[in-house]
Order: sequence, then structure tokens, then C-alpha cells
Amino acid sequence: MCGNKLILIRIMKLNTTWLRNIFGVLMILAGIQHFRDPAMYGPIIPDGLPKEIITYFSGAVEFLLGVGLFFQRSRLWAGFGVLILMIAFLPLHVADVFRDAPAMGSKLLAFLRLPVQFLLIGWAWWVYKDARIMHARRQEKSGGRACGQQLTSK
Repeated sequence: MCGNKLILIRIMKLNTTWLRNIFGVLMILAGIQHFRDPAMYGPIIPDGLPKEIITYFSGAVEFLLGVGLFFQRSRLWAGFGVLILMIAFLPLHVADVFRDAPAMGSKLLAFLRLPVQFLLIGWAWWVYKDARIMHARRQEKSGGRACGQQLTSK
């Protein structure tokens, strides 16, 4: 029984790694896309805001957070940042549903995009939750010391 449990744990860890890495790649690609085709993002940004600045800034943030998911030292904060970003994008997609000319191209596509955003929020929450668990385990193993911090004798 113990061997089966160990195999299941390894499979779950492998799936966790794959899902986190896929999310990281998606974030990196989305960030790059902001620079390749900034006009694509303009319509979703509310009028009156500096669309170009927001597009480039959010692209850089998405790229950096995606990269951060690949490194143990930054994974906790990157996971938190991705979660906040996915939640922050939700109102933009909700507003798009009610526009006369949605940025998604049609009302149907704008409406269908909403559940996708909720899935992304859930996925981001899961990535962040996993990062918190792994961070807590590392802290527990190191006796609560920060990475690289040495014990000092008194």
C-alpha cells in the first residue's frame, strides 16, 4: 500500500509541475504578444486610459510573472501576482460583454470568454496555493530560515 501511495504522490507532483509550467509558458507568450501586436489589446482597455502604456506594462508584467513561475525562489510571489492579474482582468472581460462592439469580436465570443477567465483564475489560484504549500515545506525543513540564511551560535 505504501508503494502505491508513493507512486500517486509522484504522479501528482509531476502533474503539478506540468500544469504550473504550462501556465508559465502561456503567461510568457501572452506577455510577448502584447509587444508583437499591441493594437490587439487596445479595444479591451477602457477609453480615457493610456492604452499603449497599459498594454506594454501588462505585457511586461505577464512575461515576468510567467518566468517567475519557473524558479523556486520567485514562484510564491509570481503565483500570487498571476492570481491578482487574472482577477484584475475579470472586470475588463465583463465590461466587454456589455459593449456595443466587444473587443473579442462579437457578443457571443465576449460572453464565452468569461468562463475562460474564471478557469484562469482557478488555475492561478491552484498554482499559487501549490507554491504556498511548497514554500511552507521548505521553511519547515530549514527551521524557518530564509534561503541562504545561516544559523548563528550565541
